[in-house]
Amino acid sequence: MSKRILVVGGVAGGASVAARARRLDESAEVIIFERGPHVSFSNCALPYHLSGIVENSDHLVLMSPHEFKTKYKIEARVNSEVIKIKKDEKTVVVKNLETGEEYEEKYDKLFLSPGANPILPKSIEGIDRDNVFTVRNVQDIRKLNNYIVENNIQKIAVVGAGFIGVEVTENLHMAGKNISLIEAADQVMAPFDYDMAQILHKELFDKGINLILNDAVKKIGEGYVELNSAKKVDAEAVVMAIGVYPETKLAVDAGLEIGETGGIKVDHNYLTSDKDIYAVGDAIEVYSSLTQSKMRLPLAGPAQRQARAAADHMYNMPHSNKGVIGSSVVQIFDLNAAATGINEKAAQKAGIPYDFVYIIPGDKVGLMPNSNPLHFKLIYEYPTGRILGAQAIGKGNADKRVDVIATLIRMGGTLEDLKELELCYAPLFGTAKDVVNHAALVGLNLLYGQFEQVPVTRVRELVENDAFIVDVREKGEFAAGHLKNAVNIPLSELRDRVNEIPKDRPVYLHCRSSQRSYNAVMALQHMGYQNVCNISGSFLGICCYEYFQDQLTGREKIVTEYNFN
Repeated sequence: MSKRILVVGGVAGGASVAARARRLDESAEVIIFERGPHVSFSNCALPYHLSGIVENSDHLVLMSPHEFKTKYKIEARVNSEVIKIKKDEKTVVVKNLETGEEYEEKYDKLFLSPGANPILPKSIEGIDRDNVFTVRNVQDIRKLNNYIVENNIQKIAVVGAGFIGVEVTENLHMAGKNISLIEAADQVMAPFDYDMAQILHKELFDKGINLILNDAVKKIGEGYVELNSAKKVDAEAVVMAIGVYPETKLAVDAGLEIGETGGIKVDHNYLTSDKDIYAVGDAIEVYSSLTQSKMRLPLAGPAQRQARAAADHMYNMPHSNKGVIGSSVVQIFDLNAAATGINEKAAQKAGIPYDFVYIIPGDKVGLMPNSNPLHFKLIYEYPTGRILGAQAIGKGNADKRVDVIATLIRMGGTLEDLKELELCYAPLFGTAKDVVNHAALVGLNLLYGQFEQVPVTRVRELVENDAFIVDVREKGEFAAGHLKNAVNIPLSELRDRVNEIPKDRPVYLHCRSSQRSYNAVMALQHMGYQNVCNISGSFLGICCYEYFQDQLTGREKIVTEYNFN
């Protein structure tokens, strides 16, 4: 007897469940219920309609109900909201949103993939105004774009600087709009550590975005938003992107168990507390294999893998659930920013002992066109050397390097494993010692005590306390910009001028890239210097870290000139 499979939600998770079920069972009756007018649309591409990269919003819809029916023998009912689950009767109550009619459908297996809803705090006065928008589906992006075009809107406030917020910001800026990006935290993009986020802050600032941090919206008025600081920001339209919460109402009303993070609780096979109901996607709680704790991860990739695993389990096919690590990438104007695993903040919160490497090598051989610095931060467990996470930001292939680390994390890899990875190389694509190999070598030197490092976050303190800092760049590089109290002793002159370096106080070394200062540190150690330290991130890293806060606050610079070349 064929199964009757009902799916609630027709985007990444729901559509994937239905398609997988069909591949496994030609005789099954599969029905998708979607309360919106579209199934199988690209959530992640929604912001790109605002700039015209996706010219026609119809192109955001990947498959129509007719195509589901004719190609896959799947019935997709749009404008149909499942409003109740009757577990004991194994039925759902469906409301036709066009006619108001309510009816029941029986199921053998039920899959929940309702997604997540944008957070709209009721505490914000004016949150229900007509010029306030969210970005969740095709109707949302059409509504926002039409409002902007029809009313000739020029000044827009985007509230929240996560993935949706920065992508909406970039695309509206590309459309010629004046954008204020408002974030309550002290940085954009939470997957990145504060030091790496400064690179993104600089990029947003340089592109003319009015970036406001450490402040939240209190009121939305006519043509402005008012912040907690009492500052008023001109805004003819407001896009709310401060986060999402899991859509769990159906599950709660049905008596399904909810997890500690507020998502639907599921087991190894994505079964809920009812043996005939599965749940996948943004609405569920998942397990972090790195922090060994529960979390929510609203990303399309994990949702699709969960959907396949849940459908497989329904047909008694085994699945190995190793938890999630969280991998992501975003483009912010000229920069690509990717992250995987956990960052410093997450390691600290989980109580995991760790250390990190921050390097800025070239993403390709320097003689090649389009060779650019790649800021790369690698987090590893101390003292095991187990890889925990990575963050990469640059104009080149940040995603490629982070994908390598994501794979290594999944395999339980260490710095030693990363050092030995044999990766593709040609001058147009990378370097013979790739960025990730380079990071592993630096990490192993730190792990084995070959030298010590100071992060860029401490350099201002060193300068203000008049620490002895040696800049080992050549004289022309030094003249183009340097730390105000630095002494210039080029690496090429170091051995002849070693008498200028004191042995009775700490010595800190830096250069344009970590390679030269590392060589200087090792040379000095061999010459009997016991208290020498390398400044990670180099002069470029220092400039990137300091720049935005200098511009924002008007504080005194610690460099004579910024140099981002």
